Amino acid sequence: MRLEPIANPTWTRSLGLPALALFATVVVASLLAMVAGAQPFSVLGLIVKGAFGSKFATLETLNRATPLIFTGLAVAVAFRAKLWNIGAEAQLYMGAVVTVVLGTGALAWPAFALLPTIAVAAMLGGALVLLVPTFLKTRFGVDEVVTTLLLNFVVLLWVSMLLEGSLKDPMGLGWPKSARLIGEARLPRMIDGLRLHWGFGLALISAIVVWVIQRRTTLGYEMRAVGLNPAAARFAGIPVNRVLIKTALLSGGLAALAGFSEVAGLKGSLTLDISPGFGYTGIIVAMLALLNPLGVVVAALFVAGIFVGADSMSRAAGVPTYLADIMLALALLAMVLAIMLTKFRVRRD
Repeated sequence: MRLEPIANPTWTRSLGLPALALFATVVVASLLAMVAGAQPFSVLGLIVKGAFGSKFATLETLNRATPLIFTGLAVAVAFRAKLWNIGAEAQLYMGAVVTVVLGTGALAWPAFALLPTIAVAAMLGGALVLLVPTFLKTRFGVDEVVTTLLLNFVVLLWVSMLLEGSLKDPMGLGWPKSARLIGEARLPRMIDGLRLHWGFGLALISAIVVWVIQRRTTLGYEMRAVGLNPAAARFAGIPVNRVLIKTALLSGGLAALAGFSEVAGLKGSLTLDISPGFGYTGIIVAMLALLNPLGVVVAALFVAGIFVGADSMSRAAGVPTYLADIMLALALLAMVLAIMLTKFRVRRD
């Protein structure tokens, strides 16, 4: 057996196989629920109800989706140019640190000036985190998968040191957390009395902006060209290293906005567990979206819905919440297989 490239996949193949992959994920998850002793369709219904069955549940799903949109966009942008950014978690935490440093009283500005300044500064912080592995890749050929992955642990340990030292809240009764942001540094609520904040709106705007960049700008064309064939892009006169640097700045900045939105919009202060793995989950979101920026929004809502709905389902059906992790892992594996079969057909020799 061998794989034969498909020059021009049909739209039915490009859309049908990913849809089939998601359907297969649901079927396998249903069987696992049945093995766990629950009715498979009732479990899936409970997940949907727990995620979107009420106004409160829907808004909580949107809240959970907000950082996933940012990290999913960060991964999608980088992967499109074949820059394997596995360090969105580190970039997220750097954005959160910058938000706390500037948002706890360092700048006594009104909200209309302070919030954009903090957001831009957070993006610069996240961009610099990814710029280091990208420089090592372009200058010395160092594998960015290793460097970005290891930076996750380095940055997390650094944040832990800060929370036990210079950023520790003196009024926190000894707990390792930062001081709370001043009111002018907080993102306002989209709906009074509920937790959904304007970080979600910023995430939607970011998805549209990234789509425009990729589809309507020279940079987007260069990123796609570098991702498809760096040697051919360089032969055509495209500055490959410069494109990778620009891609790193955009990708790292987007991931940092996840940290900014979590601190300024939801938590109000920085703790070591502010992210339960949003940076890593962003890889799943980007792959489910086939690296499409607008698809990232849909994929983030899907993943967030599974996580939020799984908590409600676990209490109602007595099924472990680990079923949600299994569903996401199955969805990722099935989507990777679907992407491969979209570009290649299996031939028997």
